[in-house]
Amino acid sequence: MSSRVCVNGVDTAYLRVGKETGIPVVFIHGYPFSKEMWVPQLEVLAPVAECVAYDIRGFGESSGGSGGLSIDLFVDDLIGLLDELHLVMPVAVGLSMGGYIALRAYERFPARFRGLALCDTRSDADSEEGRQRRVETMRSIGEGGCAAFAEGFLKRVFAATSFATAATAVERIRATILSTVPDVLIKGQQALMRRPDTTPVLPFIRIPVLLMVGEEDSLTPPAVSRAMADRIAGSELHVIPGAGHLSNLENPSVFNAHLGAYLARL
Repeated sequence: MSSRVCVNGVDTAYLRVGKETGIPVVFIHGYPFSKEMWVPQLEVLAPVAECVAYDIRGFGESSGGSGGLSIDLFVDDLIGLLDELHLVMPVAVGLSMGGYIALRAYERFPARFRGLALCDTRSDADSEEGRQRRVETMRSIGEGGCAAFAEGFLKRVFAATSFATAATAVERIRATILSTVPDVLIKGQQALMRRPDTTPVLPFIRIPVLLMVGEEDSLTPPAVSRAMADRIAGSELHVIPGAGHLSNLENPSVFNAHLGAYLARL
C-alpha cells in the first residue's frame, strides 16, 4: 500500500519496502508511468535493500501542483523526498525520464548519491527533430486525449514480442497511461523537450555507475548507452535481451540479476 508525504507542497505517493539496514535505493520511473513499474524490482530486492519507489508529481497517485513541469523541478522533488524520508546517500535507479532526473540530480547534488543505475536513457538533450516530434505529440494529446496516444506509445516502448511474452506488463502500463491527466502528459512532454544536456558531467562522475538497455530499445538504442559508458570511467553496461525501452518489465529476471549484483558490489 502506498504511503504519502508532502514534498515541496505536493502530496507525493511512494512505496517503501525492504531491509532498513540494507543499502538505500530510490527508483525513479519514466514518462508517463508510475512507481508501480518498479514492483518486479521491489519484490526481489526487498530482502537486501531499503527500497523507495515514488510517483513523480502529476503522475501515478501524486498530485500535480500548479504551473509547469521541468527536470529541475523533478530533481528538487527528489532531493526533498530523500530529506523527508531520511534516505541517506541512496543509489538512484532511473529509467528513461527517470534517468534524466538521476543524472541531473547527480550533476547538482553529487554528494547525495552513492551510485547511479541508468536504464534505457540518455544524457543528451533533444535534437531539433526530437523537439518537433514532441510538439506534434502534444498537439495529438490535446486533440485526441490519452487513448490514441497510449496505443501508439505502447508500440514504441515495448519490443514487438513483449505484447505476447509480457502481456500483463503491457496492460498495466496501458492502464497507467490512460489514468494520467492529459494536461500532465502535455506538461511532461514540455519538460522532456526542455531538459538540460548532462553529457558534460559524464566524465566527472565519481560514483559507481551501472547502465542497462533493452536490446530492442528503439527510443534509446544500445549505441546510446555505449556512448555514455565510454564517457563514464569504471562504468558497466549490460544489454538486456528480448527487451525494448522498458527492460525492467520485459526481461525482469536478467535486469534484476544485473541490478542485484551491482548493489552487492557496493
